[in-house]
Amino acid sequence: MDMPTSQRGRDLLDGAKPFARKPGFLARLVAPGFGKILDRIDEAIVSGAIRATLPDDTKRVLGGCNPGFECDVELRSWNALVRLASNGSVGWYQAWEAGEWWSPDPVPLFALFMQHASRLGDTARAKGPFRHGLKLAHLINRNTHEGAQKNISAHYDLGNDFYAAWLDPTMSYSSGLGVAENDLEAGQRRKWDALASRLGDHERLLEIGCGWGALADFFASRGSGVTAISLSDEQLQWARQRHDPAVDFRKQDYRDTAGRYDAIVSVEMVEALGREYWPTFMDCIARNLRPGGRAAIQYISMRDELFDEYAKSADFIQAYIFPGGLLIRTSEFRKLAEERGLAWRDQADFGLDYAETLRVWREEFDRAARDGELPQGFDARFCNLWRYYLMYCEGGFRGGGIDVHQVTLVNEGER
Repeated sequence: MDMPTSQRGRDLLDGAKPFARKPGFLARLVAPGFGKILDRIDEAIVSGAIRATLPDDTKRVLGGCNPGFECDVELRSWNALVRLASNGSVGWYQAWEAGEWWSPDPVPLFALFMQHASRLGDTARAKGPFRHGLKLAHLINRNTHEGAQKNISAHYDLGNDFYAAWLDPTMSYSSGLGVAENDLEAGQRRKWDALASRLGDHERLLEIGCGWGALADFFASRGSGVTAISLSDEQLQWARQRHDPAVDFRKQDYRDTAGRYDAIVSVEMVEALGREYWPTFMDCIARNLRPGGRAAIQYISMRDELFDEYAKSADFIQAYIFPGGLLIRTSEFRKLAEERGLAWRDQADFGLDYAETLRVWREEFDRAARDGELPQGFDARFCNLWRYYLMYCEGGFRGGGIDVHQVTLVNEGER
């Protein structure tokens, strides 16, 4: 059954309450002067421009020295800068939700901030007691066995009818490959083909984090014996009802998986784990993959030089969208694999394809909302949150601070 049609999405909205901070006297006291914040942003932006309308109706251009991303921003309240200066991306979203700033298209703004993240330093990051508070709140969502079930349910059990309203017909909730125009389904199938080419011939395959089951069904159609695991009741229900009954769809934590497989595939699952569980994930791959076997992993990374500051706190995505999650640091992830005898081969990067995937998702989400095709129970606040999330992520990929990859891991243990 799908979720009840009242107050849907409350787990994400209510789960963000520990992250909520209203601008108050202390925030105003520790935040630098408004002009200084704008000056720092202006100095940091070496390409592209922000055309800002300030609360007193004056105009100011930040950057504008060289071509690049350009955006228009209406700053309706100085509180927005207070929130940005004290609580970073979490505060900037809360200012958006409160109507303290507005833009006809925030994607290039997010791209500018990501592109210039190193130069901006802590100007747009949570700091001081606010950073520690966000980090502490994020620890509540650690992916223990119980926490992982709760976190997965909060996001993926929003209801199959919700996701079906705006995903492509394959119900693929990850980046396509070679996405052109609005042909997202073809891009998803190209991704499947790329994963299959990495794995070669095999008889038994394990999929870790199977989503709604289309990739498992694809491999089963090629003759693989497939075991596919997930913690989402909604996704598993969909998969079992619509896909090849020969696929063994299991509700199972990856930590509890023990078998011997010729191949393993996992698409954008590892970002949900949190850094402390990366070694456990690699242990799972090494334990379940036979010597000579191959694993194809698709994952999302944070640019290496930005990772340390990113990991010190919690950002908007961790607070509101993927509780307990953390993007991957490729160098660290690779080291963990190689320490376990898993050779890292043929890494491919395609972040702009993810930007295009997100653009199509947002357009489809907006169309579904406009045409009344979203299921009942999602209020305006939730829909605004979801639209912001899709724009925020698209800007991150376009700005180059985050990227998506496929890599092949080969178990080089003795046969």
